[in-house]
Amino acid sequence: MKQNFITALDITHHASTKQQKITNNELVDIVLIGAGVMSATLGAYLKVLEPNWTVHMYERLEKTAEESSNGWNNSGTGHAAFCELNYTTQNKDGSIDISKAIEINESFEVSRQFWAYLVKQKILNNPQSFINNVPHMSFVWGDDNIRFLRQRFKALQRSSLFRGMTYSEDSQQIQQWAPLIMNGRDSFQKIAVTRMEMGTDVNFGEMTQQLLVTLQKSPYFHMHLKHNVVDIKRNIDNSWSVCVADYNNEGQQRTVRARYVFIGGGGASLKLLQKSGIPEVDGYAGFPVGGQFLLATDPKVVSGHFAKVYGRASCGEPPMSMPHIDTRILDGKQILLFGPFATFSSKFLKQGSLLDLFSSLTHQNILPMLHVGLDNFSLIKYLIGQLMMSKKDRLNALQQYYPQAKLKDWSLIKAGQRVQVIKKDNKKGGVLQFGTEMVSSADGTLSALLGASPGASTAATIMLELLNTMFKQQASSQAWQHKLKEIFPSYGQKLNDNLALTNKMRHYTSNVLGLTM
Repeated sequence: MKQNFITALDITHHASTKQQKITNNELVDIVLIGAGVMSATLGAYLKVLEPNWTVHMYERLEKTAEESSNGWNNSGTGHAAFCELNYTTQNKDGSIDISKAIEINESFEVSRQFWAYLVKQKILNNPQSFINNVPHMSFVWGDDNIRFLRQRFKALQRSSLFRGMTYSEDSQQIQQWAPLIMNGRDSFQKIAVTRMEMGTDVNFGEMTQQLLVTLQKSPYFHMHLKHNVVDIKRNIDNSWSVCVADYNNEGQQRTVRARYVFIGGGGASLKLLQKSGIPEVDGYAGFPVGGQFLLATDPKVVSGHFAKVYGRASCGEPPMSMPHIDTRILDGKQILLFGPFATFSSKFLKQGSLLDLFSSLTHQNILPMLHVGLDNFSLIKYLIGQLMMSKKDRLNALQQYYPQAKLKDWSLIKAGQRVQVIKKDNKKGGVLQFGTEMVSSADGTLSALLGASPGASTAATIMLELLNTMFKQQASSQAWQHKLKEIFPSYGQKLNDNLALTNKMRHYTSNVLGLTM
């Protein structure tokens, strides 16, 4: 049930209190900032749970899903920890820690259930337009890496989530699974792979656009494109005033009051959080990293490979450096991507400003950032090496995964911009995090998502957690609990170590989404 807030008109507060004069009588239930997969996912939840809530979405670009969610700005891997070796770390005693892999796979299974529900409700249409089966493979060479992969495979078999994964060091078997990575390879080279046939390729841009098209059919949902949020302030009644510049109207500004605000603006989220004045953002900083991929579209090349093949990052290199050669299905067309090759820019968004990094620096986050710089020399060295790569260097990297690759068949494309989270740490001064993190005001009425991968793949889980942060009263109500159990047949249960439930959920989602197990 919608809560009623006392309205306060023409009340002026001192700027030091981070409150401002209310200039608009309009009070909406929630403002969603950014038209990407996170905001779209939260909007879809609210459409189901509170269909009469007024929702305003603001996007500074003229189209939706144009930054990190865009299919060309990410690798489209349905991150389920099937092939990503950085989600399973090796302990000092040689054992393999699979806890992160289990967490990510559980989250992806939640996303699959959510998408299946949306398809059944016709909020999403034609699943093959946004999700398709593409086998996930891990590929390594050399004795140490092979030993790691073998141990990883054995460790994962202890979890019901990874049943069905196969392991091989047989070159003939690997040739059948992925001929492109084997043709022309030295027959004496020791190699090993794992393969999970039920892996997926996901076009998060297409998914996001479909969600937003459907949401706009509701009279309670209002989409505002070419609208840039320039300020956020708390009001005396605990609502929020969101100041927006309308680029359709020469940048004219207006203020909208909202009971709740979610900042899903990708790299721009940090700066907007800082504008809100909430103390919870103190000590957070961002480190921007861009990416490039080699792209092949020639059917003669593309037809020789149908898998997402992930390698292992070299010793001392960050998780983002994991090389992979991916089958992608974008707009119904099959292509190949290889990368990533890191780039550096001070922009927080692909279509952002070169001043983004510098304008985000505060007296609270400058020290954590300096500590991270001192403690992560290997990252700096990696980025410098990436920036100095020539065409021949990129070809050499590609040929480790595709021995017969020719540079003429590939073009270099620019991918999205990511902002890695830097946060204050009492012991180290500051730490660099690879992943996502939610930052919320003490009362939960304003929240933002920071960070990057596995991001979109686990959007349903992240936003489900957000529901319990922002809407505690509603989330515990019988109405919401009943609806959530309808959306998620496994709601409140873990799939790990429950083979029967795992198989049941995978059969269900595969059937609805047109996938195979």
